Amino acid sequence: MSPKKGIIPAGYFDYTVYPLEGIWDINEEAKKTFNGNLNKDDLVFKLMIRQPSFVDETFAQKILEITTEKKPHELLNQVKFEKIYDGECVQMMHLGSYDNEPESFKQMEDYARSINKQRRSKVHREIYLSDARKVAPEKLKTVLRFKVEELS
Repeated sequence: MSPKKGIIPAGYFDYTVYPLEGIWDINEEAKKTFNGNLNKDDLVFKLMIRQPSFVDETFAQKILEITTEKKPHELLNQVKFEKIYDGECVQMMHLGSYDNEPESFKQMEDYARSINKQRRSKVHREIYLSDARKVAPEKLKTVLRFKVEELS
């Protein structure tokens, strides 16, 4: 973080970088014809990394400007600082390959129904606790989460 560069935000504390997260959905065309089978080419996603509480939008923008000046990259103009609130959710630790996630989602949806809730949409969050580049697929750990609402 920035203390090495002499830029220390108010409230700074040493911390470990949070895991990579993704919010996943399918594109609008796929939503029109979705029959339960997923075509990976239809996926759309947003990748993000949670920030500690001392990072606010002003500080994030300052660091982004410094980075863009020192190490320009075309993707830096897509970086955004956002606050995201999930609200009421069901989540589960999924163990194994990403290809087996539908089994965990089925368990989660069954659980939601057992507490008189239902999944609001197919949009979901994944929190990657394992590095897929270093861990065998059968040993991956991923938190799966989706928003719920009262059964109608």
